[in-house]
Amino acid sequence: MRPAIAAHLSWSLVHGFPELAYSWRHQIPALAEAGYHVIAPDQRGYGGSSRPDAIDAYDIHELTADVVGLLDDIGVERAVWIGHDWGAPVAWNAPLLHPGRVAAVAGLSVPALPARRCTDAGLPQNVRENFFYMLYFQEPGVADAELNGDPPARCAG
Repeated sequence: MRPAIAAHLSWSLVHGFPELAYSWRHQIPALAEAGYHVIAPDQRGYGGSSRPDAIDAYDIHELTADVVGLLDDIGVERAVWIGHDWGAPVAWNAPLLHPGRVAAVAGLSVPALPARRCTDAGLPQNVRENFFYMLYFQEPGVADAELNGDPPARCAG
C-alpha cells in the first residue's frame, strides 16, 4: 500500500563528484515503488549535460535554478531535495534561494558548509598543509590538466 502523501511529493536527487545521476540507480526504483515521483538529473557540467565555459555559470544560484527549472518543466511545485557530496550544497541552499520549492532537505556524506568559495583561510592548519580536494579544484585548469594527462603513468608512480 502506498502512503497517501506519496502521490503529492516528489524527490530531487542531486549527485556528487565525480558521479552522474546513475549513482542514484538503486534509490530511484525504491522511491518510485513507494509511490514517489523522482528526478535525478546529471548536474551542469557532468555527463551529457551542458558545459558552459564561464566559471560563474556553476555558482550555487545557477545549480539550484537548474533543478527548479526541471521541477517547473514537469509541473512540480515542491520536492524533497537530497544531495550527495558536491550535490549536498545544492540541496542545502535550495531552501534559502527557492524557499517555496523545498519540502525537506538532506545532505549525504559531507558536513554542511557555508555557501561560499572554499579558501584555505577558513580551513584548519592541518588541512591547509595537506592535499584537500576542494582546494585542488578551485584554480581553473589545474586539475583539468593533471587529470587529462597520462593516467596510467600517473597511477604507476
